[in-house]
Amino acid sequence: MGYKRPLYSLTIHLLLIIGLTALTTCAIFWQCWGLLPFILFLTILSLIDVRRLYRLNAKKISFMFDAINNNDFSFKYATEGHDKDDRMVSNSLNRITQILFQAKADAIQREKYYELILNFVKTGIIVVDDNGTICQSNNEAFRLLGISILTHVKQLANIDSQLMNVVSNIRAGEKKQITFSNERGLVMLSIHASEIELRERHVRIIALNDIKNEMDNKELDSWIRLTRVLTHEIMNSITPITSLSDTLLAMNEDMPADVKEGLQVISSTGKGLISFVESYRKFTHVPTPQPSLFYLSTFAERVIQLAQCHCHSSNIEFKTDIQPDDLILFADENLVTQVVLNLLKNAIEAIGKQHSDGWIRIKAYCNQEENVIMEISNNGPLITPEEAEHIFIPFFTTKENGSGIGLSLSRQIMRVSGGTLSLKNPASSTYTTFILTFPG
Repeated sequence: MGYKRPLYSLTIHLLLIIGLTALTTCAIFWQCWGLLPFILFLTILSLIDVRRLYRLNAKKISFMFDAINNNDFSFKYATEGHDKDDRMVSNSLNRITQILFQAKADAIQREKYYELILNFVKTGIIVVDDNGTICQSNNEAFRLLGISILTHVKQLANIDSQLMNVVSNIRAGEKKQITFSNERGLVMLSIHASEIELRERHVRIIALNDIKNEMDNKELDSWIRLTRVLTHEIMNSITPITSLSDTLLAMNEDMPADVKEGLQVISSTGKGLISFVESYRKFTHVPTPQPSLFYLSTFAERVIQLAQCHCHSSNIEFKTDIQPDDLILFADENLVTQVVLNLLKNAIEAIGKQHSDGWIRIKAYCNQEENVIMEISNNGPLITPEEAEHIFIPFFTTKENGSGIGLSLSRQIMRVSGGTLSLKNPASSTYTTFILTFPG
């Protein structure tokens, strides 16, 4: 710092003023009136220098706080070439600056630490003030809402107007549920709110939880229990009838033709029904996954070759986009093959002969959460929103000879594998895309 060095130290000034005061008292007592002007002059000079020294240190302190207020902690007062008292003041101010700098650095580090924890939480967090300004949010909130930036509650209207109203009006202690669609498909959120005073500003902390998977799992469990009961009852009823009809056919070869024909119809119908029921048993008895590591690029080539065996049209082009090329998945390869092959066969049937330039694409990559994402897309006819709500329900099918078990079984396989299977929102895409998500 370029401050002017004081003539004397503060201690010398104080001793000088005390001495002059004592000398003035003695001069008055001994009536030495000639010394009084000289003594008074020296006293005034000492007071002026003390004041100058005080203002110098006051400027130092003021400059220090101005620099700190501007987040400038790089300055440092010089301590060389100064008297002892001035060095002590400079050293003290330098220590104060260093302490404040360390306190600020610790606060920034703690804030980064808490932000890192917040981004690892599997609950979306949005902090909103009374003006609707978003003070803070985490990555999970962005993922659930399907956006990359959020600065004000009004921006939620671009996703869903009802969502904006819920977030704007929800009060502390309230719990609400909302359903809307974005590019990820159908989103079901449970929204909780609490409040706190943050730096003298009232804010609400809004927690967002994805309950779609939970609801899907409960629905799937209900279908599994129902299917088990139905298959059990049907098998118990049909098996004896089929067995009895076969026995009667074998015992009575000379029976009337119409009776024989009737028994054959009963037998063939029963066996067909048993075969039908057996297919649904697969849905309720998915084998335990035996995960292993395998390269997705090699896997994609293999399932495409298998799918081409079912493709009787040469107008369909198969594409792959694996990023990176050596992307590895840890899962049961046989079960994943069953899921992907089913989706490819559905895509082939959807394209049919309607497109002269039909294509099917397998895309795989890692997202920010290090989950492996596989997208199966095709440019066949889009699935309508009404159909999209039911395609994963067992027994539901839009095919003339479909069983309604393929997609529900595929979702069940993904579920026991710890992943998910979903349909990308048709309203936000020009082609059909199924998304398989595997945990990282």
